[in-house]
Amino acid sequence: MNEEQKYISGLGKDSVVPPEIKGWNWGAFLLNWIWGIGNSTYIALLMFVPLVNIVMFFVLGAKGNEWAWKNRTWRDIEHFKQTQKKWRNAGLILVFVIFPILIALIGSMLKGEAFDQSMTVISKNAEVIEIIGEPIEAGYFVMGSIQTSGANGEASLQYSISGSKGDADVYVQAYKEMGAWSLYNVIVHWPESDDKIQVVIPAE
Repeated sequence: MNEEQKYISGLGKDSVVPPEIKGWNWGAFLLNWIWGIGNSTYIALLMFVPLVNIVMFFVLGAKGNEWAWKNRTWRDIEHFKQTQKKWRNAGLILVFVIFPILIALIGSMLKGEAFDQSMTVISKNAEVIEIIGEPIEAGYFVMGSIQTSGANGEASLQYSISGSKGDADVYVQAYKEMGAWSLYNVIVHWPESDDKIQVVIPAE
């Protein structure tokens, strides 16, 4: 009997798994439920269950090769390996290329007029300058949301700043009325000491 013929795939529990395919599956780990659907391994849909999904990342990585072999029919071991290699490459592209691009695009969209105004008032605040030094620079990523409706809107932003003496987090609330943005609340916060400076105080 041909060596590979001893290893039968696609029969579930009755499948015979080749020892050489056992090991970590990066495609299953990185693409989890997408990989699961593509490899007929529907237990991967547990990724949608809160808390369970944290464990499933590692379970899929460890058991992915075995489950994929049992749940799909493969021409031979080489066919299986080549397919899983493609899943791994797709996962790496998603994590290290597509995700960073999306995060950068979202961050750049949030760096609008409200962000610029907040950086202006922070950079001129003597208390902030005294603690973190100059020049004050914003971190690359901005989190939060901006919602607009015609000439009106509101923004809720969070980002980090750094200076020659240290760094801090910034929280911003701003409103847009008749096409013009105005700051409502700007707080600079130091997580280590829990100190805060109210750079812009909400109007009564």
